[in-house]
Amino acid sequence: MTSGGGIVYPVSIDFLVIAGGGSGGEQTGNAGTGGAGAGGYRASFGTASGSGNSGGGSPCESVITINQSKVFTVTVGGGGSSRGNGNNSSIAAPGITTITSTGGGAGASGGSPGQAAQTGGSGGGGTGTNAPLLTGAAGTADQGFGGASGEGTSLQRGGCGGGGSGGAGANAGGTVNGGSGGIGTASSITGSSVTRASGGGGSASFDGSGTGGAGPTGGGGAGASGNDPQGPATAGTANTGGGAGGTRGDGTASGGSGLVILRLPTSKYTGTTTGSPTVSTSGSDTILTFNASGSYTA
Repeated sequence: MTSGGGIVYPVSIDFLVIAGGGSGGEQTGNAGTGGAGAGGYRASFGTASGSGNSGGGSPCESVITINQSKVFTVTVGGGGSSRGNGNNSSIAAPGITTITSTGGGAGASGGSPGQAAQTGGSGGGGTGTNAPLLTGAAGTADQGFGGASGEGTSLQRGGCGGGGSGGAGANAGGTVNGGSGGIGTASSITGSSVTRASGGGGSASFDGSGTGGAGPTGGGGAGASGNDPQGPATAGTANTGGGAGGTRGDGTASGGSGLVILRLPTSKYTGTTTGSPTVSTSGSDTILTFNASGSYTA
């Protein structure tokens, strides 16, 4: 079928949808705080065993196929702040099941008032000891992994890493150092391999020594170290869905905002967009990268 604009249907559209990462935990007690979970990661481009996997270790999803012109509404979720989860990202169009990625879970905060790690696209990491919180939170199936849990001891321990789209967060391993965030997931949907949506690292314990957990490649932020008790941790990187690192003082680091990418044959690209996506090409395909909300009319 051909539209009035000359586009021949059906049209197949690949996608990558990443939600905003969560906020890191806040330190008001002695235990290290949790790193945040990455935003949920859903993808169609790639192979079941290659770098284009969807989140949570799942294979790629089916491409979107349409038989007539449709307006695709793209929502890009912001990163979480102030102990909050990240915001969802999505692609919606009439007659199509909406593709939604879930915002990353916030890391656990110690002391009083404490806050448990939050579930999300990837889950937030737990605190380092049982004073008062331990448990990391779960991720969402086919989007991301869970945050790590603490050692189950009254001794001061580093905080736990938040989950990433490609792997679970790590705990402190019996040390005052924070655990690393979970790894991200690589995609070549733009023509080159880019890793996104990694978890935030847990903070060091509050005893004046130790280093914060790393935020792996993919936008996750590092946890605060022991030589900076009131300093904030590293925020998640914008438009990666990275989780923020846990802090050792008042205030939290914010998660990285999300991202939506569409890829389709250049011969079937209409050029009708809102929201100013970045337009590029790879081989015979055109790629639309939305760093903020907008739309595409296919």
